[in-house]
Amino acid sequence: MNNKNYIYFPFELTMLIILFFLFLLIYPILFFLFAGGIVDAFSRLGFSPITGTLVFLLSLFGSAINIPISKITTQNPIVQEKVVYFYGVPYRIPFVTEQTTIVAINLGGAIIPIAISIYEFFRILSVGKIDVALLTIVGIVIVSLVVHSFAKPVRGIGIAVPFFIPPIITAIVALILSRHYAPIVAYISGTLGTLIGADILNLNKVFELGAPVVSIGGAGTFDGIFLTGILSTLLV
Repeated sequence: MNNKNYIYFPFELTMLIILFFLFLLIYPILFFLFAGGIVDAFSRLGFSPITGTLVFLLSLFGSAINIPISKITTQNPIVQEKVVYFYGVPYRIPFVTEQTTIVAINLGGAIIPIAISIYEFFRILSVGKIDVALLTIVGIVIVSLVVHSFAKPVRGIGIAVPFFIPPIITAIVALILSRHYAPIVAYISGTLGTLIGADILNLNKVFELGAPVVSIGGAGTFDGIFLTGILSTLLV
């Protein structure tokens, strides 16, 4: 991997510009219909409306950035052909290449939610709620196991999980473990549980996917990790 390629954009520059202007046009509607709910979820986590909006915007634009962290070579090499001309006569020569998959992590869909989860976890510890912190760890384990049972490798794409499973399971687990601190337990358990259950525990299957890039946090802001944390917080 070229060490200079720390940022991978899933869209070409032209498409990014188009998406940016479309965002400017629909942002007012987006904010009231969707971002408002996200800001409300962050307010339940102790963030001010301004901070919640800022985190949402960072996650939105950060969804275009995938940071490569590893390169994996698939099991089966690919046999291709190239044409060599000798005195005008074409000769087809087979050669073997290795299929590699770049494993990346999405800024808006994974890194930012993980950072928020870590912040919330230490905030619980800072106010002396060790019991809630321990229950949160239990929640992470439960959500990880359940999400892992539903996660399926999809060749050419990545690891897929039905989008409604993680937030519903997380909300139920959070309400059972701690009703008073359910929003915080839900966000941390949902975010880290989905990350571990869907991605970390399936890293050994990446070489089977045949995808050039597999990104943790996937499609970005509105992918499973980000949405699970937000939706599960709103459901409790």
